Amino acid sequence: MTPRTAPYGSWKSPITSNLLVADVVRLSNPTTDGDDVYWVEGRPQENGRYALVRRNGEGDVRDVLPDGFAVRTLAHEYGGLCYVVRGGVVYFSNFDDQRLYRAAPGTGPRAITAAPPSPRAWRFADPVVTRDGAYLICVRERHEGGEVVNDLVILPTDGSASARVLADGHDFFAAPALSPSGDRLAWISWDHPRMPWDGTELHEAALDASNAVLSERVVCGGDDESVIQPRYGRDATLYYVSDRTGWWNLYADGPAGATALAARNAEFAGPAWNFGTSSYSPLDDGSVAVTWFEHGASHLGVIDDGGDFTEVALAWSNLGEVRRSAKGVVALVGSPVAPASIAEVDLSSGDVTVLKASQVSEIDLGYISVPEAIEFPTEEGLVAHALFFPPTNRDFVAPDGERPPLIVASHGGPTAHANAMLNYEVQYWTSRGISVVDVDYGGSTGYGRDYRERLKGKWGIVDLDDCVNAALYLAATDRADRARLLIHGGSAGGYTTLCALTFRDVFAAGASSFGVADLGALARDTHKFESRYLDGLVGRWPQDREIYEARSPIFHVDLLRTPTILFQGLEDEVVPPAQTEMMADALAERGVPFAYLAFEGEQHGFRQAKNIIRRTEAELYFYGKVLGFQPADEIEPVEIENADALG
Repeated sequence: MTPRTAPYGSWKSPITSNLLVADVVRLSNPTTDGDDVYWVEGRPQENGRYALVRRNGEGDVRDVLPDGFAVRTLAHEYGGLCYVVRGGVVYFSNFDDQRLYRAAPGTGPRAITAAPPSPRAWRFADPVVTRDGAYLICVRERHEGGEVVNDLVILPTDGSASARVLADGHDFFAAPALSPSGDRLAWISWDHPRMPWDGTELHEAALDASNAVLSERVVCGGDDESVIQPRYGRDATLYYVSDRTGWWNLYADGPAGATALAARNAEFAGPAWNFGTSSYSPLDDGSVAVTWFEHGASHLGVIDDGGDFTEVALAWSNLGEVRRSAKGVVALVGSPVAPASIAEVDLSSGDVTVLKASQVSEIDLGYISVPEAIEFPTEEGLVAHALFFPPTNRDFVAPDGERPPLIVASHGGPTAHANAMLNYEVQYWTSRGISVVDVDYGGSTGYGRDYRERLKGKWGIVDLDDCVNAALYLAATDRADRARLLIHGGSAGGYTTLCALTFRDVFAAGASSFGVADLGALARDTHKFESRYLDGLVGRWPQDREIYEARSPIFHVDLLRTPTILFQGLEDEVVPPAQTEMMADALAERGVPFAYLAFEGEQHGFRQAKNIIRRTEAELYFYGKVLGFQPADEIEPVEIENADALG
């Protein structure tokens, strides 16, 4: 069929807003128990419920827990791994009450921790089971008024006694790991104002037969060394990932000190925002399966017990959450043309068996935009990185001479990094004729500690410069229309978006999802995990109040002139709704065209299908009104305040 000619933004696409949530699950935390593989599915169609799924050795796949139970912890607010399986018995944190439960085969879940003094006051994460199956060791977070307290605890798996503290005295704990014999326990800790990618300490303790701590030592780490993901091998070798060389590399601890395994200028781990991340896994034969990020893509390899390193050739460019399995490893995989999937990988042959795809669709590759990794010049003579997704739709071409609008995607974190894995939320835009550039601004991970620390003390400056320079670079190279540059982002990316719309006259419009408008308010009113994060990104609060106000869009509303659409979850504890409401009030007072959509029942990030659809369609509708194109979709209109100013 001969492609039709139509303006960018108005192309009709089979990648509908419904496709973003129809039969879509968010996959995470694969683990194994014998021949069985388990994973968590976040289901937008079930109001964002996180279900635990098992695939047994015969290939049967089914939910483990009945309706009414969801596997999710609110520890650190971001949560992460909160279940463990031993001999078919599942121990998990239930979302509604945050208590720990035990679910044995053939029986329903039974609480093994007491009801807290107030709803969700006790939260648990990163559980491991002792060798005899009698005890559970995990991170506990207590919200009992005043300062939130974190510690490492042990409790009987039958719920017969309360939790007993194994380690405390630090602001944060994570990643407990038991040796094969059960007589050694490792974990990491860190204290304010550090974040786990700034500096942590790796601890190891000897345990007696009653699981009491006999002795404890700090293996390594410190203020300027991020040590994460401790694991024990079959011979009780303690492995860990450290960035002591400027790159997160894998090490083995021994009597003579640490030995670097496959040392290179590449990242063998990422930032520990969530509990239970697993970028490598010791195997039963003494080797170690590893993943790493290098040159814009992920890789999989094996380090044998003699130290030899072999890469496993795969067609998948995104890999993570690796854990040993009966046939090799299970992992979360994806590629530019394949969505995130739970898969089992044969390490000798490289064969990949997909156990569960996050989405199964029949979208022709003629509608899929494959990203190009780009480097572009930025401030101080430096180079920054991004993934560029050009407009792609086999059914349409643009009129001669027309260049496409461009959305600059500013990721969250701000320590995240751009991801080349097939994501229909990106393809939604590119298949309609709107290009996207996902910017790895300074501060992003994947490029070593020096690149990550470009943002140190410069949040709101380096990220803003890099996002602006990415847009201008693509416009200057005729891959985007200079007059139709857009920007969007959520959380930290929402802050960068609001900065761009306030402090720069580059973008025609933007969309902020739960973005930070007042850095000082964020420093005063956020959860414990991030309550001192801004010390490193901005400065001390309140001593450096002037810096906070200089970089906060809400204090510079006199500069606001760019049309903006705002999205906010009303139960967000990370960036409270007041942040977005302040920005909406300022836009209204300034007479700037804007829209504000608030969503009941949503926290930090949207998980409910109806809200994901509405947010996406509303953003397209808003851009159409600002840029003057008519989307091909039937979209419920959005109320735009000060719409007369659009001209």
